[in-house]
Amino acid sequence: MRWKKFTLTTTTEAVDLISSMFDEIGIEGIEIEDNTPLTEAETKGMFIDILPELPPDEGIAKVSFYLDPDSDVDIEEMLKRVEEGLDELALFTDLGVRTLETSETEDKDWINNWKQYFKPFTVDDILIKPTWEEIPEEHKDKLLIEIDPGTAFGTGQHETTQLCIRQLKKYVTPDTKILDVGTGSGILGITALKLGAKEVFGTDLDENAIVAVKENMEANDISDDKFRVLKGNIIDDEDVKQEVGFEAYDLVVANILADIIIILQKEIPVHMKKGAIFITSGIINMKEEAVKKAFSENEAFELVEITYQGEWVSVTVRKK
Repeated sequence: MRWKKFTLTTTTEAVDLISSMFDEIGIEGIEIEDNTPLTEAETKGMFIDILPELPPDEGIAKVSFYLDPDSDVDIEEMLKRVEEGLDELALFTDLGVRTLETSETEDKDWINNWKQYFKPFTVDDILIKPTWEEIPEEHKDKLLIEIDPGTAFGTGQHETTQLCIRQLKKYVTPDTKILDVGTGSGILGITALKLGAKEVFGTDLDENAIVAVKENMEANDISDDKFRVLKGNIIDDEDVKQEVGFEAYDLVVANILADIIIILQKEIPVHMKKGAIFITSGIINMKEEAVKKAFSENEAFELVEITYQGEWVSVTVRKK
């Protein structure tokens, strides 16, 4: 299907008012492009270690909406209502150049389109494959992990995930109880269980992760008593801290933002047994020193190992 795309060039100051006006006249769903820097609140919880460098913010924004030429919507009438709405807003708001450009765009299945790029791959002797792919003949002897990340982070292809998997292989035993902070698709917890770990407790801020973990547990024949998962923030939510438990884990893994790891390392020791291992990644190389400094200043930990893959770093420490 081809859609009509209409792009209004205006000011960032007017975007909220224009968005509300579009909603009132029946336009559902818009796309906003601007160079306004993200706030700390907006970046919290995002799996981004380096934010993109934007051009200077000149106060210009583009607001796009889409109309189906084959639907019952009268496009000319809708555009008339848009112009009338803009006329009203212009009485008390600076709309800038206020140009409206028209183009066409293909309808794409953005939710599933990425699947064509997710193919089976190996991390040493472990085969990780999407649930919809067959097992390659040459890898049938490998330990199998099946993952459908859905809308949660974690196919296993990212260097940081592979760094964590290789560290899990070193430290997991049949007695290992694991805390997986920021579990995402559950790939690290599931891998740990496939490696022989006793049980896993995962936490994540995103409801999508909870759904993804449950689906991936089923795909890998993992029972609920082996992998518990909880939505919440272990850093500042007392209920989550209590539910996770104290001095309970032999190993903790966190594949998240370097800046979050720096905060997290203050909280995690109380949940670990003495001598327990803490594996961290999600650390771009330029953040390595900051993470190492944070751990070195925490008397609860001693550095065990630092490993690298590409531009990414994994820091492993032990609770004293």
